[in-house]
Amino acid sequence: MAEQIIMKTENINRTYIMGSEVIEALKSVSISINKGEYVAFMGPSGSGKSTLMNIVGCLDTPTSGTYILNNQNVSDLEENALAEIRNKEIGFVFQTFNLLPRSTSLDNVALPLVYAGFGKSKRDEMAMEALRSVGLDNRANHKPNELSGGQRQRVAIARALVNNPSIILADEPTGNLDTKTSYEIMDLFDKLHKKGNTIIMVTHEEDIAKHAHRIVRLRDGLVESDTINENPTKVIIEPILAE
Repeated sequence: MAEQIIMKTENINRTYIMGSEVIEALKSVSISINKGEYVAFMGPSGSGKSTLMNIVGCLDTPTSGTYILNNQNVSDLEENALAEIRNKEIGFVFQTFNLLPRSTSLDNVALPLVYAGFGKSKRDEMAMEALRSVGLDNRANHKPNELSGGQRQRVAIARALVNNPSIILADEPTGNLDTKTSYEIMDLFDKLHKKGNTIIMVTHEEDIAKHAHRIVRLRDGLVESDTINENPTKVIIEPILAE
């Protein structure tokens, strides 16, 4: 069976006007990612990787070019339509976790389901299952300040998973974590990938990018290289993902 393309950019350009200066953040970027791939966007500050992430995540639209997500052209959608696509198709994992401080883990994970229109009992059921999948169902009633950094990121990953999105988009997911906890989170991403999730990770750290199975390097708004990682880094620790 032919591989299914989950997202495709065709000659994406993104320019910004800064006073009298025109900044070309992306220049004719064309990338295809298949369902089930684990890809890292990598590059130094100013390379365009964050701009590309924003377009892939439907947080921004290209100045020109086409972006196809799950067979739908989302290049020219208005903000309300983009917000609906984001909630349905993209599971976001941020460096700073972006959890609501006064809400429990369960309520934080269930938040995308509120916007999706699910009733409370169904939301709680789905959120608990997502927490169970990252090994945190025993922390469902804890608030973020009662959790470690690694636990908070796992709650954020559960929130990204709860809607069964087309893509998990992780922006510097270990940026605020110590080395051991970073390994635990990368081990979790590896297990999620093995379960069939499509993962796009944005990072400037070489050792983190090497966990991905494909590395797209950007520089000065261009794709510098796009290579298969034949030997992705494996982390050997106690499992934290429910089978």
